[in-house]
This record gives sequence, C-alpha cells and structure tokens, in this order.
Amino acid sequence: QVDLVESGGGLVQPGGSLRLSCAANEIISRFYKMGWYRQAPAKPRELVAAITSGGSTNYADSVKGRFTISKDYAKNSVYLQMNSLNPEDTARYYCNAGDVSREYWGQGTQVTVSS
Repeated sequence: QVDLVESGGGLVQPGGSLRLSCAANEIISRFYKMGWYRQAPAKPRELVAAITSGGSTNYADSVKGRFTISKDYAKNSVYLQMNSLNPEDTARYYCNAGDVSREYWGQGTQVTVSS
C-alpha cells in the first residue's frame, strides 16, 4: 500500500508563495514519475508539474517560470515551490506517483489565492 501525504497548502495573497510537500511511505526511486495535479471546482484535474526518475521535468504552460518541482530521495518526498501565485492557481493540489503497475494519489491539499 503506497501512501502519499500532501502538506503545505493554505490561504495566500496574490503574488505570494507556497511550498507543497508530498511524503511517500516507500522509497520514491521505485516510481518512474512523480507529479502534482490540481483540480478547481467544476474543472477537470490537470497536470501542474511532473518529474521523472531521471530528473526530467515538465510543467503546465500556465505555471512555467513560477512553479518548480523537486524531489528528495533521502526524505522520500517531492515538492512544489509555487511563486507569484494568482487567483487562477486556486485549487486542490494532488500528489501523484506512478510505478510499472499503477498510479497512486494522495488526498490533496487546498491552495487558495485571495486577497
């Protein structure tokens, strides 16, 4: 049973920053990819950022230059540094991991950008 636990969400003003964390209960080197998705009310879940086992990253066009995904093997964690947040970034953010057999999801953490 793979558990992914997100943290770091909250309420932030436009232009502010947040750092999301996702802690796995297994060594993350087993996952060929890990990433962050988000889902706003009445909208489909969308990919925000992903990182492969080799360290390659990709980002949604809407967050390029503002968000950075990283991982720490020693802590079995993946992070999402979010800068220059705007109200359109408001959503529930989910951690995702994929191995050879399936994908895994966390419960999500809410990010609200509002003045």
